[in-house]
Amino acid sequence: MHHPDPRLQEINALEAEAVRAARSGRDEEANRLWGRILQIDSTHARTLTALGQRAFAQGDIESARVAFQRLVDADGSDPQQWISLALACQNLRDEPGEENAIQRALAVNPTDLPALLLRGKLFERQGKNHQAARAYGAAASVSPPLERLHPDLRPAVSHALAYREKYDKDCASFLDQHLDPFYRAFTSEPLGRFRDSLDIMVGRKKRYDSRSEIYHFPYLAPIEFFDRADFPWLDPIEQATDQIRDEFIGVLNAEEGFTPYISYPQDVPHNQFAELNNSPRWSAFHLYKMGERIEENAAKCPKTMAALEGAPKPDQPGRTPAAMFSLLKPKTRIPPHNGVTNTRLVTHLALIIPEACRFRVGNDIRRWVPGKAWGFDDTIEHEAWNDRDKLRVVLIFDIWHPHLTPPERTMITAMTAGLNAFMGCSAGFEP
Repeated sequence: MHHPDPRLQEINALEAEAVRAARSGRDEEANRLWGRILQIDSTHARTLTALGQRAFAQGDIESARVAFQRLVDADGSDPQQWISLALACQNLRDEPGEENAIQRALAVNPTDLPALLLRGKLFERQGKNHQAARAYGAAASVSPPLERLHPDLRPAVSHALAYREKYDKDCASFLDQHLDPFYRAFTSEPLGRFRDSLDIMVGRKKRYDSRSEIYHFPYLAPIEFFDRADFPWLDPIEQATDQIRDEFIGVLNAEEGFTPYISYPQDVPHNQFAELNNSPRWSAFHLYKMGERIEENAAKCPKTMAALEGAPKPDQPGRTPAAMFSLLKPKTRIPPHNGVTNTRLVTHLALIIPEACRFRVGNDIRRWVPGKAWGFDDTIEHEAWNDRDKLRVVLIFDIWHPHLTPPERTMITAMTAGLNAFMGCSAGFEP
């Protein structure tokens, strides 16, 4: 039979009395009771914490440091214990003690937000700007959004963000001046990739990578917009723009065959597409869907279908090719999202484009130009805006990623057919 430890029972009783006394303002009694606990167990963590916090609140910082030092000597497994000691040292202007306590807190948990903020503040006071920026940057990387932070932490995190932002801007300005003679020496050279790398490093641009939602093919370069010169087969498609637009206007006037671009069942997550799910504000007239030619719609657009024959259509049974007229109604925004596979690119041919319609892939924001086409990797985050009061229409179709070899394309086709056989159906995906 287990018998309770009488020492532990006495400590628990004394602790309860001490807490009641402290809450009632009977400070001397509370201190006497906590002292009695430490006579029984000199390493009792809750008592040392309470004594340190009370001393700190009363302005007796030296006594607080003594209590917190005893606490970390006895335990030290919780970063907050070291943070309390660091704050006491900070108030006593003991920078070596403060720095050591912060370091010990981060040794317990390298991502502890208050400890990272304290490290940044210490380096900032010491004039160590580069170290402060690194510490504040580390704090920013682990911090939740400001609105989800405890109110006591928001000012410190806001300061960390502002400090790091200014540091990055100062660094960027310095590098711009430093690199200017090199840029002038290479005026005729394409340095776009280097400029982007610099902008990402100093925070002027965000890094966007390929994030295929379903099937990712490794070692394909994530390129936002591909060079138009790489797609000479687009020339005849662009030349057919007027005919393609006329066929679209014909089906638009007939008001048949259009479906919502996004149509998720109610029992699956809608995520960023909740507002546009089953909405006519973003709709499509499909010519190819899930790898199948939509004969009824295709029959209404023979010149469009003929033009698309020149495109290198991907062959993934039950999935690709896909082609459609995409309609974005006035004052509608397509939220940021990523495509399903990087084995294909998505192509847009601009047909009806109001002013102020924009399209972003990664860091590159462009405006459609009627009669012009582009190909982009839709597994890189992208979004679209139609801020005007008129309809925006583009012809969308997919193509093989141009960096895939013919044998790789054949294997992807075979793999897709194998998946369909395994699953007993096609899983399906669209651009």
